[in-house]
Parts: sequence; structure tokens; C-alpha cells
Amino acid sequence: MSRRVLVWGGVWLAGSAAAFLVLDPILASFIAIVGLCLWGVAALSSTWEQHPSFEQRELDRSRRRAERRARTQGARDRDRARWEAHQKRRADRAAGRG
Repeated sequence: MSRRVLVWGGVWLAGSAAAFLVLDPILASFIAIVGLCLWGVAALSSTWEQHPSFEQRELDRSRRRAERRARTQGARDRDRARWEAHQKRRADRAAGRG
């Protein structure tokens, strides 16, 4: 969280305390709640621009997919060999019946 957001949090806190001292408690509560909501939105949005770009996220995902494919290459090769053997048996049976 940035220093500016923390400073505005302190301003909100002081303003809320002053509102409770000067105003009716119901109005002061309204001011405090609205101020808290605004400060919360500001705090959550203070890091909005500090995320990776779409291209960076996609590059990271493609690297993870490539690593996963490299790890499971042997299993895919075995499956491909089994599938090709199965297709050959089917073709041999079909040729023998026809």
C-alpha cells in the first residue's frame, strides 16, 4: 500500500473523529462509513497498474504448458504407439473380413 493511501487513511480517521465530536452521531456514522468505503476503494486500486500485462501473463502460461508437455512426453508417446497399434489391428481385421 502506498504512503499516500496511508496518509489519506489518517485524514479519514481524524475527520471521522471530528465528525463524531461536532455532528449528530447518525450523520457522523454516515460520514465515517462513506469515508471508509472510499478509502477502501482507494487502497484496493492503489496497486492497479502494478500487474503484469496480458502478453506477460500469456507468455508465463505458455512456458508452464511447455514444461508440462515436456514432462509428460513419454506418456504421450506410449499412448500414440498404443493407438497406432490399435488402428493397425482394426485395419487388418477389416481387410481380412472384406
